[in-house]
Amino acid sequence: MTTRTLALDGPAGSGKSSVSREVAQRLGWVMLDTGAMYRAITWAVLQANIDLDDHLAVAQEAHNTTIEITTDPGNFVITANGEDVTSAIRSPEVSAAVSAVSAVPQVRELLVQLQREAVENSAFGIVIEGRDIGTVVLPDSKLKVFLTATPEARARRRSLEVDPLASIETIAQTQEELHLRDAKDSGREHSPLKPAPDSQILDTSDLSLEQVVEQLVILAHQTYS
Repeated sequence: MTTRTLALDGPAGSGKSSVSREVAQRLGWVMLDTGAMYRAITWAVLQANIDLDDHLAVAQEAHNTTIEITTDPGNFVITANGEDVTSAIRSPEVSAAVSAVSAVPQVRELLVQLQREAVENSAFGIVIEGRDIGTVVLPDSKLKVFLTATPEARARRRSLEVDPLASIETIAQTQEELHLRDAKDSGREHSPLKPAPDSQILDTSDLSLEQVVEQLVILAHQTYS
């Protein structure tokens, strides 16, 4: 089991995935995108036409779904029951449903176990990003960082990821969608989105990707040198 871990948390649009990839590559580590795991379960639930309010059925589908995810930061692929869902999990339908699926305690318990196993089985340092890494998945990690940004900055980033020519109206709609997801993720009873008490808070609103990556690489070297 590796002892070199970076627990990276934050809301949607704060830049976690892009930052995680770059930091892992710079450090020669691997990375685990836990949000993609929740999206893969959500994709499976939607494929099975399960009512999102039927928590028992959602939990059963999660247990019946086999997820495989790469940890190579330069080659991200995730499959659900053998089907490549790397692109499918980014659909608007999955994005709209993932908070509801993620709020089911049995789903979180299942995936937290899988996430911890990935860390235990890793021979490399690992950047693991999500929403409850520092508080639940790896509470003993020596390095915990909570990325944040203004709602406007997050909405702009998320919109431009999908469409580099996104309009002002699209960005405003994305900001409203992120606001609703924040409320769901922060208000859920099981593993709410919040920084761990010993997390370092990093506001990325006015920082470039390279600036954020550089700060995290320095923190990693300081922590594990």
